[in-house]
Amino acid sequence: MKFNLLPAKLWSLPKKWWLFGIPIGGIITFFVGIIFWGGFNTAMEMTNTTAFCATSCHEMRQAVVPEWQRSVHYTNRSGVQAGCPDCHVPEPWVDKMIRKMQASMELYHKMVGTIDNMEKFEEHRLTMARRVWKAMQKTDSRECRNCHQLQHMNPDVQQKMKHEFLYGTARTCIDCHRGIAHQLPQGLFPDEVPMVTPPDLNLDLPPLDSDDLLKHIKDIK
Repeated sequence: MKFNLLPAKLWSLPKKWWLFGIPIGGIITFFVGIIFWGGFNTAMEMTNTTAFCATSCHEMRQAVVPEWQRSVHYTNRSGVQAGCPDCHVPEPWVDKMIRKMQASMELYHKMVGTIDNMEKFEEHRLTMARRVWKAMQKTDSRECRNCHQLQHMNPDVQQKMKHEFLYGTARTCIDCHRGIAHQLPQGLFPDEVPMVTPPDLNLDLPPLDSDDLLKHIKDIK
């Protein structure tokens, strides 16, 4: 005995030639989608590297990169380096896409020259810093906690300040560590002054030029 679970007409060839376009169109759409997603993901990864952020425009090379080079996030006794995306790009995919869309406004300011020299950059430094601080406070310093976790800290070896006092408080990393990688702006409100003195970002270390910098960080994401 034969059991036909599906009507025979579903297995028959379509009588109208244009109906072949439905499965063919589906197959084409599938492969085009794969190509598009691969290209999109490649572009996202390419723009999500320290090498791209630090060398793609002169505003970064002339201002924030030299400061980062002189910070503990660039060189330290343990050899663990935190690059641009580690601090400024969220890891969760949805949050990353939101941040990328927000960054599109930076292209506008690039075109109109909002911070195309150091005088303009210093004029806007406080506004830009507050924007980053507010974003980090909103996420409880999520990007900091990707590397620094309170429950894994050993207060016995913390000399300047023991972080165990943070348990049960509303404070987050950026509240105390403003200026950890970039120079603090002028004109801070009293409650914006960090509890922890930022490391000296004006050490007697010559900044790398763009070519040396790219060689040094080309493999760092």
